[in-house]
Amino acid sequence: MKGFRQRVGAGLVGQPVNNGGPGTPTKQGQQMAPSVVISPSAPHVPPPGAAETMPGDLAPPRKSHVFDRLQTTPKDMSEGIRTPKRQHSSRFDISDQRQRELEKLQGFHEVPPNRRQELFMQKIDQCNIIFDFNDPTADMKSKEIKRLALHELLDYIANNRSVITEPMYPRVVEMFAKNLFRPIPPPVTPQGEAFDPEEDEPVLEVAWPHIQVVYEFFLRFIESQDFNTNIAKQYIDHHFVLQLLELFDSEDPRERDFLKTTLHRIYGKFLNLRSYIRRSINNVFFQFTYETERFNGIAELLEILGSIINGFALPLKEEHKLFLTRVLLPLHKVKSLSMYHPQLAYCIVQFLEKDSSLTEDVVLGLLRYWPKTNSTKEVMYLNEVEDIFEVMDPAEFAKVQVPLFQQLAKSVASPHFQVAERALYFWNNEYFCNLVSDNVEIILPIMFPPLYENSKGHWNSMVYNAMKMFMEINPQLFDECSHEYNERQNSAEERELGRQQRWEKVLERAKDRKNGVTVPPQCQVAEIPVHLDDIDQVAHESQKRLHALKLDDSSSTERRPRESTASSVSTERPE
Repeated sequence: MKGFRQRVGAGLVGQPVNNGGPGTPTKQGQQMAPSVVISPSAPHVPPPGAAETMPGDLAPPRKSHVFDRLQTTPKDMSEGIRTPKRQHSSRFDISDQRQRELEKLQGFHEVPPNRRQELFMQKIDQCNIIFDFNDPTADMKSKEIKRLALHELLDYIANNRSVITEPMYPRVVEMFAKNLFRPIPPPVTPQGEAFDPEEDEPVLEVAWPHIQVVYEFFLRFIESQDFNTNIAKQYIDHHFVLQLLELFDSEDPRERDFLKTTLHRIYGKFLNLRSYIRRSINNVFFQFTYETERFNGIAELLEILGSIINGFALPLKEEHKLFLTRVLLPLHKVKSLSMYHPQLAYCIVQFLEKDSSLTEDVVLGLLRYWPKTNSTKEVMYLNEVEDIFEVMDPAEFAKVQVPLFQQLAKSVASPHFQVAERALYFWNNEYFCNLVSDNVEIILPIMFPPLYENSKGHWNSMVYNAMKMFMEINPQLFDECSHEYNERQNSAEERELGRQQRWEKVLERAKDRKNGVTVPPQCQVAEIPVHLDDIDQVAHESQKRLHALKLDDSSSTERRPRESTASSVSTERPE
């Protein structure tokens, strides 16, 4: 588990939110002190995820290095084909021209203490004025006055005690809403095409000089020791949470980072909103998975949930188990999985650490959504399976070893070198090898064919290491598997001939039926006896698919119920 934690990183997911009673276990006894990022004075736009734009205790998980070779570095791209960075102002409700003419107010240190609350309200009023940042030359003086006022409010709350009074709560929440809550523009590129988060550059908000300080001020306000949740819950309610969640679709990664911190703080402070926040996040995931497949803030929401799951009380409630199976697992099937997979894998592993009995549901769920043609996605699945192995209980491993290693066998035999290489890396995991050693009688017959075939011509030496390990664990079983494999290969031509004869028989029957020839009941018995043991794995799987389709004859005009169909078929069979 140590390696997985290093790969995920020490971000928000490392800070549990206690969701239970006094006996709720947490993994960290001490929470880091909150930190506030001060806006850089220089007109420098830091890259997404840079330390200067990230709240100090919310660094996102690091992605796995396995994908480095799949990505093109900026140095490999010519300047002519790079997508230009887009900057635009969201659809804010711009204030009137008269209101946009601001005058600088006195500083808090320039007025007596009894006038500071009044001055605080006046500065809040100035911060309620919304400017148009699409025109960089408009209202330059007033924009700077508002930015300075926001910084003064931030410093006043951060550096003074007992300055938050009850009348401030509605004004602060209103100022936050006016500056931040707005419709998110549709994601399009400068060429008018749909925005692809995996390839296109993210949109940067040109109003960020004001937006950033509003987030910083609001965070300081709710983190203050003088903050009273009982008063604030009148204004930070369900509607406020929904509007906050809508902002997670912002294309600016800097804003999503601050939203992540803000929602996490609200979840920790407002006990009455916790259940509603979880349900609202579930609804976002449902819409993303089954309808739009487009939402920019999935990774950030999963990072918040990683912290929440870490604080779940034991035993887990049924509500939380349903969240795992019905919300988190279906997220694996979305095309843009790479945008949030590290955070999703962390949430899955957190659940298994809490309750190992969920292992079977998780593994079978992953196998259900296992990609068939997307090699990059399959590598991500293999990464997650190895993370699950590190927390898997041996008793739970025994329940899933057969379907799991059937899939690993396919991955080892994959023609894509990265998929095969990643599957072979499992044998470098000591705990994985111990589990395999304890269950070698079941696993070796499944893994022998792909390993043996690859050992004859595969470029990767790890194939030989895996074969050597199996030989050392149980030499007799290894010889039996080798003998069975050779016999199967020798009878391959005979089985192929039998399969062709059976298909010819089926085609002949279909042709007779099309020509109106009635086949006598005694002729319906196959001339070539077919036993399930004689059918190879591929033919057996095809047969199961055909049965699952339950196809009807297209020439028939009426549909008969299953019961009548079954009875008519049974009467035609010979006794």
